[in-house]
This record gives sequence, structure tokens and C-alpha cells, in this order.
Amino acid sequence: MAIKQIPSGGDRNLSYIIIDENSKKSAVIDPSYRIGEIIDEIENQCLKVLYIINTHTHHDHIAGNTLVKEKTGAKIVAHRLASIYHDISVDEGAVLDLGEKKLEIIFTPGHYKDHICVLEGENLFTGDTLFIGCIGGTHFMGSSAKDQYQSIFEKLLKLNDKTKIYPGHDYGKAPAATLGSEKKTNPFLLQKTFEDFCWLKEHWEDYKKKHNLT
Repeated sequence: MAIKQIPSGGDRNLSYIIIDENSKKSAVIDPSYRIGEIIDEIENQCLKVLYIINTHTHHDHIAGNTLVKEKTGAKIVAHRLASIYHDISVDEGAVLDLGEKKLEIIFTPGHYKDHICVLEGENLFTGDTLFIGCIGGTHFMGSSAKDQYQSIFEKLLKLNDKTKIYPGHDYGKAPAATLGSEKKTNPFLLQKTFEDFCWLKEHWEDYKKKHNLT
């Protein structure tokens, strides 16, 4: 599996093209604002795009859906709760075939009610559920800190430590990292209780200043 990470503007958004190298079948994850770079990559590699996968339906993760679909004919994939147009509805445990590869859907509500992560082997595309060094916010309608805590601690942290995290925003010291590394360094993953987790969310800005985090 080849993975192309594309900085996509906005708030340091990251889009992805994942490619089954033998068949050239591919999927675009979270097409954001710099769609030209995504289209150029698809055309330069002569890729057959089967899916446009939205980890969730906040605008900065779906802004490029229409253009990528027009250019490639790919099917838009989103969770069954998504209110936007999509061709394929998915839920926990759904599997998408991508050539010789399998894309497993993990339902991870919290940052938003329709959030999913995508697991391919030991590659995990986390959208805004889990960033490098921090996590997504839960301060707006459709979000839930409790759901986010359960999604992270009861699902994502159960995966192999070698799993590589590819987030939806480049907020960390690196644009990707292993789950094992994040377990040791991400302050949110070090919290022992839901109450501690919520406290850190509430005091995150002060925590960053105290610990010289950017």
C-alpha cells in the first residue's frame, strides 16, 4: 500500500490518497481545499479512484468531494449518520475492497457524531479523532467528549502499537506517528480516567503553555 499525504490548506488540513500498487486502485480520504494537487497526483500516476472517504462531514474534510467525484467517478463513502450526499453508507466493521487491500471502518463518534476512522493493515487514518500530540475538539453541536473518550480508549488504543497514525490535521511535531509512540507522549492518552481526560480538554491551552507545547 502506498500512501500520499497532501497538505491541503485550511487549518493545516491533511488529505490522503491511498493506493493499491498492483492494481492502481485508490481512495481519496478527506479531500479538503487544495484539490488541484490531488487531481494532479491521480492523473500523474494514472490511478483508478474507487472511493472518496470522508472521516466526518465538517466542511474542511468534504470541500473537495464534488470536484474529485466529477474528475474520477469515485463513490463517496461516509457514515450512515452523515447528512451530506454519499453513495455508500458505512458503519462499524464495514470493509471496502481496494484491489488486494481491505479498508476497515471503525466508528469513532466524539469529535462529531458521524466520525469514522479507516484502518488498512497497520495504517490508521484518524481524521479529527486523534492527532499527533493531541485530539480533536468537542465544543460544538454534534460532538461529545464521552463518546470521544470511548472511541479512543475502547477502540483505537486496542490496536497494535506499530499502527501508524495519519491524522486529519498537521498539528503535531510530525505529520504521522505510531500508536505506540502516541501512547507514551500524547497527554490525552496518558489520562487515567474520563474526569482527568475532560479536565485536560478544558485546560488544554494552559497545559500547552506550562509544558512549552506548540
